[in-house]
Amino acid sequence: MQGLARKSTRTRNRSLQAGMTLLELIIATGILMILSTAALPTIRFLMIRPKERELRRDLREMKNAIDRYKDYSDKNLIQVKVGSEGYPPDLETLVKGVNLGASDTQKVRFLRRIPIDPMTGQADWGLRSVQDDPDSDSWDGSNVFDVYSKSPGTALDGTMYKDW
Repeated sequence: MQGLARKSTRTRNRSLQAGMTLLELIIATGILMILSTAALPTIRFLMIRPKERELRRDLREMKNAIDRYKDYSDKNLIQVKVGSEGYPPDLETLVKGVNLGASDTQKVRFLRRIPIDPMTGQADWGLRSVQDDPDSDSWDGSNVFDVYSKSPGTALDGTMYKDW
């Protein structure tokens, strides 16, 4: 009789252990779901932050190239179009280069290539000329005074990418 009692007790213990394991699995799954939802914003920041860093670097590089072009034109080292205020006619001119002085053999280039906007994935940048309003989204095509991203997104710091 004791053998049967022990056997039925073992059977009950096994069924209780199986039930507890299922309950533990449900609790563990719930905890993992809560932790994963807490980690999603962190993962988002980890993905966006390098793109923002690259966007800042690309904008700085292009703006420095525009400034160098302007410095060369102010020092009369390159010939510029009348009415351009000494700014490049487009970004492609910064890549192709311009003749240094009256020489046809010496060229100076200000950019290696037009970078790709990491936010839009295209090399299509917003441009402003000296004659445009500072907040204008359209370019009159006369010269390039400023460059900005055409991304409609908002940065992690709350500013718009197009305002950088």
